[in-house]
Amino acid sequence: MILKSQHGTALDRSFGINLNLHIRGLEPSATLAINELSSELSRTGLDVFRFGLGQSPFPVPEPVVDALKENAHQKDYLPVKGLYQLREAVADYHCRKQGIQRKAENVLIGPGSKELMFLIQLSYYGDLVIPTPSWVSYAPQAQIIGRNVRWLATRSENNWLLMPEEIEELCENDPYRPRLLILNSPNNPTGHAYDRKHLQALAKVARKYQMVLLSDEIYGEIHHEGKHISIAEFYPEGTIISTGLSKWCGAGGWRLGTFTFPDSLQWLLEAMAVVASETYTSTSAPIQYAAVSAFQGGEEIETYLLQCRRVLKSLGQYCYRKMLEVGIKVHAPQGAFYFFPSFSPFEQSLKKHGIQTSRALSENILQRTGVATIPGVCFGRPEHRLVFRMAYVDFDGAAVLARLKEIPNNGVLDDAFLEENCPRVTTGIERLCDWVRNLDTRE
Repeated sequence: MILKSQHGTALDRSFGINLNLHIRGLEPSATLAINELSSELSRTGLDVFRFGLGQSPFPVPEPVVDALKENAHQKDYLPVKGLYQLREAVADYHCRKQGIQRKAENVLIGPGSKELMFLIQLSYYGDLVIPTPSWVSYAPQAQIIGRNVRWLATRSENNWLLMPEEIEELCENDPYRPRLLILNSPNNPTGHAYDRKHLQALAKVARKYQMVLLSDEIYGEIHHEGKHISIAEFYPEGTIISTGLSKWCGAGGWRLGTFTFPDSLQWLLEAMAVVASETYTSTSAPIQYAAVSAFQGGEEIETYLLQCRRVLKSLGQYCYRKMLEVGIKVHAPQGAFYFFPSFSPFEQSLKKHGIQTSRALSENILQRTGVATIPGVCFGRPEHRLVFRMAYVDFDGAAVLARLKEIPNNGVLDDAFLEENCPRVTTGIERLCDWVRNLDTRE
């Protein structure tokens, strides 16, 4: 099914090929665009498997929802830096979970970590250093502000993880240049996570060059083994921890993010707060009050997280096996809910079908199978690299969690359970694999 319009294909429009959509040379966010496109295509009758937008499929935990209901009446502007009770809860959360000592005064609350990431780039004066592939909005935000972006290309053979020598190579010729490095673990778009030894090595070189690290830990609680480690443990004086409610608490639409600073970077928190005071003023009051219960945790929330990890790990392993069977080059995810598969083994077959870019790859798969993905070029990879991101979240998380209450075993869920309870994901993966199997026989 080829979807055309007066402006070109629907996929072209969603990825900003139409120059009328550009603002200062920028395209709309690819993750939001693919979600809107999926809805548009569904209305035309195409059965779309939503592997594009990385939104948590799970409901907000009941204690947090109850706290929001109880605080719906909260209507006053709160302090720019955030509700003090919430800032205390966030500081305690990092101490309880990771042993990282911070005070309430070190915490800044914002309307989503995405907004805070924009403000830090506006407030900090150095280069932005981004490992690639990376989340789609880091670099566009820098472009809006006018910051210099330095890309550090990672490699598939290293599980797309940044290596210490790659930082060293960037910094050694200009060692005193101020730099802000974003490190995301578990990673979007790859699903990989850094282990303790790797983080220690990265921290050593970051300290050597006095880099500021922004540790994006929004997926930390959905590390599949529940073993997330923060680089702030090894480089506390130079690391800002970013998290929020969107991924581990299923509350993307609530828009609440947190930045936690060391004392040595308190000046940067203050600068960001000044900008916040002149832009969004403060974060939604009812959401902040409700977020206190989320960061305070408790047995019910820990059980919720355990079951979410169980589902994501099992489903990730299922998809990984299926893709490996047909020869797709892919690594098993360790956290979050993403894959970043490479179709380089099929380069010659794809070329026969006119597919030589990641955009063409995603478009053809969407047209032929209904599986919506995001091209690798949107994550900072070269256009000719045949990669894309897929988010295996097209399932009813609330229904799956309800079913798990009937299954006391905390082990990996079997294929039969996944095929019955996550049919959109398992069917979508099968459609993708069938597309690969038939590459050489298709006209």
